[in-house]
Amino acid sequence: MTTNQKPSQDTSDLTFRPFTVSIPQDAIDDLHDRLARTRFAAEPADSAGADDWSAGVPVAYLREMVRHWRDDFDWRAQEERMNAYPQLLTEIDGQTVHVVHVRSANDDAVPLLLLHTYPGSFIDFLDLVPHLTDHFHLVIPTIPGVGFSQPLTDGGWDSRRNAVAWDRLMRGLGYESYGAHGSDNGAVVARELAMLAPEGFLGAHVLQLFSFPSGDPAEFERMTPEDYAALEFAGWFQTVNGYATMNASRPRTIAAALSDSPVGQLAYNELFESFGNGTSRVTRDQVLTQVSLYWLTNSSGGAVQAYRAEQAVEPRVNDGRIGVAVFADDFRSMRPFAERDNTDIVSWTEHPEGGHFASMEVPEELASAIRGFYA
Repeated sequence: MTTNQKPSQDTSDLTFRPFTVSIPQDAIDDLHDRLARTRFAAEPADSAGADDWSAGVPVAYLREMVRHWRDDFDWRAQEERMNAYPQLLTEIDGQTVHVVHVRSANDDAVPLLLLHTYPGSFIDFLDLVPHLTDHFHLVIPTIPGVGFSQPLTDGGWDSRRNAVAWDRLMRGLGYESYGAHGSDNGAVVARELAMLAPEGFLGAHVLQLFSFPSGDPAEFERMTPEDYAALEFAGWFQTVNGYATMNASRPRTIAAALSDSPVGQLAYNELFESFGNGTSRVTRDQVLTQVSLYWLTNSSGGAVQAYRAEQAVEPRVNDGRIGVAVFADDFRSMRPFAERDNTDIVSWTEHPEGGHFASMEVPEELASAIRGFYA
């Protein structure tokens, strides 16, 4: 599929089969064995300890997380949480796709795609689902190469191709009209759906609009103190997101390391803890559930490919209906640049608590923002 392909209304070949998460016990035993044999990196004698993330993940943090992973974390309990919601597998554009499909008891509910982050998965939304099912039929797909959307058939799954696939998924499930919500990678794909504007699309609600200065001094005339603070935060984040460069430029190299070390996977997924520069509310078990899914499904190689694929996508102005919820400890969208790149922003809400993983940190607050956008 080329990135210029438009959404297709032909879903006659889309079939679904039930799916249940059930990781073999020998895979869990192997994980515990590897954790027991972890060789931690050496640190300088004057290391500041578990509270100092300035150079990356502290070894003291990893030691405590590994202890908890081995002794206290219960993967089977997390499987039960996942299997509390109906799950399906299908094939779209030659790719196996895993999807959680939760229908509301309200027949008039709005169909809604929930599109996950990196380094996240459908698990991002487990705590959000109960807050939305009174108003929405929920469809939560996993991007190709992550979790149970495997094996990855090719590395060309950029945001546009994902958007086309998710439109096809919604038609295949019988929805003629729907909306989308996303964060991080999911926000990029949701915005792509707004640009594609398939028939019946109700608009995209996102946690971030990734718009930056172009170099034109006139763009700064409308900047508020809050916008400058957001720009400063974006500058800070550029100092800690080396993983993005690595994923885009050397995906096979980093995938080799992550696929052979569960603690390496844990460290590389530091965004769950470090994105808000010390403000994250994500719990240890939430982090370990995501990392365990990546490890137990060997998702590293597929997940990093999304960054490489996205390099070929040209920036474009979005004229489709879109809204953004800006959380205090997340990347904060800067309105002058966001309005330059998105001509139909119909909702802009700001929230004093929560961060990049708001669906796990403050699910009730996020649910309220989503309901407000589609009301």
